[in-house]
Amino acid sequence: MSGWGDLYPLPMLPAWVPGTAAGFVSLHLIQKLLFPYFWADLRYLLKVSFYGLRVEVYRLQGRIVTVLDKFVKLAEKQPHKPFLIYEGKVHTYQDVDRRSNRIAQVFLHHGALKKGDTVALLMGNEPDFIHVWFGLAKLGCVVAFLNFNVRSRSLLHCVSSCEPKILVVGADLLGTLEEILPNLRKDVSVWIMTKDSTFSNVHTLLDKIESVSEDPVPVNQRSANNLKSSVLYIFTSGTTGLPKAAVISHMQVLKGAAGLWAFGATAEDIIYITLPLYHSAASLLGIGGCIELGATCVLKKKFSASQFWSDCKKYNVTVIQYIGELCRYLCRQPVKEGEKNHKVRLAVGNGIRIDVWRDFLDRFGAVKICEFYGATEGNICFMNHTGKIGSVGRTNFFYKLFFPFDLIKYDFQKDEPIRNKHGWCEKVKKGEAGLLISKVNAKNPFFGYAGNKRHTENKLLCEVFKKGDLYLNTGDLMVQDHENFLYFWDRIGDTFRY
Repeated sequence: MSGWGDLYPLPMLPAWVPGTAAGFVSLHLIQKLLFPYFWADLRYLLKVSFYGLRVEVYRLQGRIVTVLDKFVKLAEKQPHKPFLIYEGKVHTYQDVDRRSNRIAQVFLHHGALKKGDTVALLMGNEPDFIHVWFGLAKLGCVVAFLNFNVRSRSLLHCVSSCEPKILVVGADLLGTLEEILPNLRKDVSVWIMTKDSTFSNVHTLLDKIESVSEDPVPVNQRSANNLKSSVLYIFTSGTTGLPKAAVISHMQVLKGAAGLWAFGATAEDIIYITLPLYHSAASLLGIGGCIELGATCVLKKKFSASQFWSDCKKYNVTVIQYIGELCRYLCRQPVKEGEKNHKVRLAVGNGIRIDVWRDFLDRFGAVKICEFYGATEGNICFMNHTGKIGSVGRTNFFYKLFFPFDLIKYDFQKDEPIRNKHGWCEKVKKGEAGLLISKVNAKNPFFGYAGNKRHTENKLLCEVFKKGDLYLNTGDLMVQDHENFLYFWDRIGDTFRY
């Protein structure tokens, strides 16, 4: 009796099929063994390249699209979606757009501001910080974010270095204003976020906001002709001297705003911001990131370790921002029941120690730590897209094509890079700490500091590896391991790292 195989013989596979399958399996195993991060690197590079390509296409089409332009479009597209939640009160995209219009109208008619003027902003975390920022930006002004922890002589230095036409002060910082007012330059017009004032020659803003139109000012007031034009001044920390006003361009704001998106955040996310808004991380990555996504932000007046997780649960927060100390403070809080019962999935920031990183994950659950490196005035950024504990990011051949950088030998006694007998700097080996320098070119420019050409020049290194080359001295020491992961090692200057 014939078997089933005799009646219906199975077709023979071509001879090349098993060999090809074996080849694919071998390649996969080799890739896993020798290039374990290949696909993660490729996805990240494609994402970064796509964003850069989109900006370039806009530029070639003659369309300069800024973060503010994106916000205005979102206010039209999703007017009733919450943009800010502050102390339980919801401010929709439309609310923020209209109130910032009012502020623009006040300064247009009462402040005599024109496109390109600088306005200094001394305010704490509150919705009106963003309203004033956006309102001034709609007039095409450059806004200088002042650190409200800086007082007296240092604060006067910050104000004078950015040469503002107007200084806007929050209602809770009138004591700070009182300290500097007698010595403030007479050509600086002072406005305070109140309805009345006890100071002479000081203007009030809240009363005027109520009496002006909420109609938008002409678009040509804010239109940018070049993504490299200045839009913000953000001050360095001044750890080795007085703070310096780093010049921030539209392009840098766009890059900062893309950070949350690059780490995988979406429009459905709710971002919790407890860092001060004068800080690049909160303003560019946080607020700018919300706009890039079309998401919602929960803004906190001031970080509170005891209220942090209750706020996250109350507002269904899914993305948090941190600095290393913030995570340490959270880990030092008394243990409570149900600490992993939250919706936070991403934590974006920098400066978290390896031990704190591990403790944080063990205690608060499967939160993806998105560590990154960047400086306020810098022209390079690293992002840890793989989740490698302790690393600030990862590099490879293709990344260095787009963002050229090197780690060079540094003399700690002389406080300067080491040069060989030919006068050139030398690169460190993998595993050794070296000074991070990033190449300055048309694609990765360095905009320097406002009002201080000498400080700008001091940040640049010339003739590093060959005649005519130019690099930015980040002031940070880094280590690159044999898997091309980068680790922050130490700091030699007063760079204000994210």
